Amino acid sequence: MKKNILIIGGSGLVGNKIAQILAKRNNDYIILIGSRKGSSEIARQIQIDVNDTKSFDIIKKQRIDLIVLCTSDKINNILSYCIENNIDYLDITKPTPDLENSYQLAKSKFINSKIVFGSGWMVGLVSSLAFFTIPKTENIETIKLLVYYSINDLAGKSSAYFMAENVAKPFKVYKQNKAILVKHFMNIEKHNFKFDLGKRKCYNFDTPDLFILNQIEKIPTVEVKTTYSSKAITLLLHYFQVIKLFQILPLSVRKLLFSANGNGDQTVFDIVIKTSNITKTISLQSVLGQAYLTAFSTVLNIEKTIQTQNNGLYFSHQLFEPNEFYNLINSSETINIKKDFQ
Repeated sequence: MKKNILIIGGSGLVGNKIAQILAKRNNDYIILIGSRKGSSEIARQIQIDVNDTKSFDIIKKQRIDLIVLCTSDKINNILSYCIENNIDYLDITKPTPDLENSYQLAKSKFINSKIVFGSGWMVGLVSSLAFFTIPKTENIETIKLLVYYSINDLAGKSSAYFMAENVAKPFKVYKQNKAILVKHFMNIEKHNFKFDLGKRKCYNFDTPDLFILNQIEKIPTVEVKTTYSSKAITLLLHYFQVIKLFQILPLSVRKLLFSANGNGDQTVFDIVIKTSNITKTISLQSVLGQAYLTAFSTVLNIEKTIQTQNNGLYFSHQLFEPNEFYNLINSSETINIKKDFQ
C-alpha cells in the first residue's frame, strides 16, 4: 500500500529512528523528513516549521497521507491543518497540559481523517499492556506506572525539555477520581523492580497516561513514579524539590540537568494493576533503551493508523485490540516482558 508519510522532527534522535525502522519494515512507504532548516544533503528532507503556516504548502505538493509529529507544536498548527485538510495525524510529543488542550480542540471539530494522540508513555504502551493484563477495564480500580530511567541511556531532547520546563510545577494524579496536585520527585514509594533491578525509591512523575487513564478510560486511581539508575541522583533531585531549588535555576541549567549524555542503556518499567481482589504486574524491558522503544511503538501506530478504516479521534491504544498490540511488542527480539499475575 503506497503511502506518503511526513515525519516532522524526523531529523531528531527519535524521529530518525522512526524513519529507519519504518523504512525497513515497509518498502512501499515514501518517507519524508520535515525540519525547520531543511537540507539537500539528507534524502527526502523538506523544510517545514510548525510555527509558520506558510511553510505547510509543501504538504499538499507532496500529497502527504499521514503526518507524524515528533516536535513541539504548542499552538496546534499541524493538528488544525490535518483536520482541515483531511490528513491522518499521529502525535507522540505532547506533555499532559498540551495533550488536554489538543484533545479538546479536536473534539470540537468535524474529523474526516484519523487523528491519533500517541503521547502516553512510550506511545500508549501503558494502557495497552494494562488492558491486556486485565481486559475487563471496568473492574480496574488502580493503575500505577513505575519507571526505571538509566542516566546512561540516550534520550531525545523533548523529554529533557519537558522536565526542565515543568519540574517545579504541580501536576495532577488521581485517587478515587479526585484530582490531587503533586510535584515531581516527591512522595517516596519503595518498589521492587523486575529484571534484577531490586528495590528502589520512586518519586512522583508526570506522564500523559494520568490524564488518559482517568479522564478517558475512567480508571479511578492512577499514579506514575520514577527512579534513576543512580540512587544518589534520584535522592538529589528529591532534595532539590524539597528546598525549591528548581524554582530558581535558569531554564538552560535545568535543561542541562535532565539531558541524557549516555550512549544507550536499557529502559525498564512496571505496570501494577489492581482490582478489588487481585493485583497483577506486567513489566517491560527494552535493551536498546527509551528512544528505540518509543520509535518502535510509534512505527506500530503508524502501520495501524494506515490500516484502520474508520476516521475519527483516537488515543494510540484505542487503535489496537490489547492482545494484538501485546503480540506486536513481544515480537521484538530487543524487548522482554514479564508477567507476575497473583
